[in-house]
Amino acid sequence: MIIQVHLFSLQKVMSKYCGKLKRILNHQKRCNVKKLGIRINNFPGGPDGFELVSRFCYNNGNISITVANVPLLHCCAIYLGMAEEVFSNNLLQQTETFLDGISHWKWHDIIESLMNCENVYAYADCYGLLERIIVGGVLPKINQTQNSSDVSFVNSCSSPSSYSSPESTSGNKRFSSSTNKLANTPEKIRSTLPSKAWWFDDLATLPPKIIEKLFQILGAYKTDNNNLVLTRFLLHYLRKATQTTRVVDCKNSSESEYAALAETAAYGVIYVGKETFSCRGLFWVIRIVSGFGLSKGCRTELERLIGGVLEQATLDDLLVSGHDMGVYYDVNLVIRLVKLFVDINGSDEGVSLQKLKRVGRLIDKYLREISPDQNLKISKFLGVAECLPDIARDSFDEVYRAIDIYLESHPVITFEERSRLCRCLNYTKLSFEASKDLAKNPRIPPRVAMQALISQQSKIATLDYDETESPRKKNPYQLVLYKEGKRNSFSKEKKDMTLSMDKMQWKVVELEELCKEMNSKMVTRNALFNHARSRSSPRLC
Repeated sequence: MIIQVHLFSLQKVMSKYCGKLKRILNHQKRCNVKKLGIRINNFPGGPDGFELVSRFCYNNGNISITVANVPLLHCCAIYLGMAEEVFSNNLLQQTETFLDGISHWKWHDIIESLMNCENVYAYADCYGLLERIIVGGVLPKINQTQNSSDVSFVNSCSSPSSYSSPESTSGNKRFSSSTNKLANTPEKIRSTLPSKAWWFDDLATLPPKIIEKLFQILGAYKTDNNNLVLTRFLLHYLRKATQTTRVVDCKNSSESEYAALAETAAYGVIYVGKETFSCRGLFWVIRIVSGFGLSKGCRTELERLIGGVLEQATLDDLLVSGHDMGVYYDVNLVIRLVKLFVDINGSDEGVSLQKLKRVGRLIDKYLREISPDQNLKISKFLGVAECLPDIARDSFDEVYRAIDIYLESHPVITFEERSRLCRCLNYTKLSFEASKDLAKNPRIPPRVAMQALISQQSKIATLDYDETESPRKKNPYQLVLYKEGKRNSFSKEKKDMTLSMDKMQWKVVELEELCKEMNSKMVTRNALFNHARSRSSPRLC
């Protein structure tokens, strides 16, 4: 902000207290420079700051200093050089004296003073005012109310029990009371974490730049954050930020003012790991922090932590919003998590198969949930379906049902795309009922249905042989007693399969003949067109 002091009388009065103005006037006098005004660039607080300083100068060096105006007055005093060398008991000395009593300020006075530092943040930070208020006011108040069994807040790395405000004995509240699905604290977290500290809500009213400075002073910034109390506060702070309109504009910016705080919270969660946060709790964390823009390295570490316990997840956990990417759910996140899960559990052969099958069932449910999304591309559907190895599924029936839902919801996709979509099916792991439904499904390409039926026919033949031969090997006297109805049922299934195969073969033949007929018509038509064109066009010599 540029301020111009024009009136000579004002210049004379203010230069009595302001060393900077005095130097400018003396320089003009020595150089015989006659100017109507003095131009001052980047004046702290702009017109508001200039008005307070003018009032101080015209009132013979007196002004009422409060917790609300002391940040602005202090910064102006330093900027204008209003020190003791210029005038006795100058503005800087008065603000210094006021700030020396910060240990006796009430808690809400400290918060109000920090709030007013936002308008002069660059100066307050540069002049050490922010650090002075935080170290001299905020931290002592918090440490005063720590339980005697707990270590200091600055060095605490474990969750304290309950706290009480030095000025209030109101009951403690739970860590989160929001009913918002994206920001709601999971029940498991609420039951394991103690009540939030009394100062959480008060500090949550401060702007992100002030909070960032607080964490830098505490030495818990970004990768240095190993403090569970601070991590819990940041998650509380960011959750509240998502519920205000203030953060909306920041989310679309790569340099979000909340990005560093979100990363600090993420590293705090990574530090304590799955011992403190359940799988559902970790998904709750990533829902909060991912909206503010995490660095690639931080996101990868957090996702790796989730991927290691993915078998504990539920369908609700996976349904992370993807609206900012043009889809209803964040499919890319789920693909990355499953790949990390496979990578982490790949070496543990004894336990990993059960975990893989559990995740396989979960992913099949997820596929059915995301299939109706009109903006979901085939490549993303296949990415989810194929991110697990075949051994993760005992049956591919659920995958087929998800494909059917996708085809029903996307009726305009081409024949080739339908065939491509079905490539994720393992036909040998389809049940007989699913294969019959697939064969009758008009949305499924005929050749895909043929492949499924051929796989079923060979499977039934093998099963028929095993079921009829095995009783003879075990006990020849049980041949008559063995379930004769079983053989009849297999015969019926083989008959149904043969009929379905015949129908499908006829469909394929009809399609091929139709394609040939259309191709021959096109060739004839093109030949006639070229002949007519050659006759009508003049011969060139």
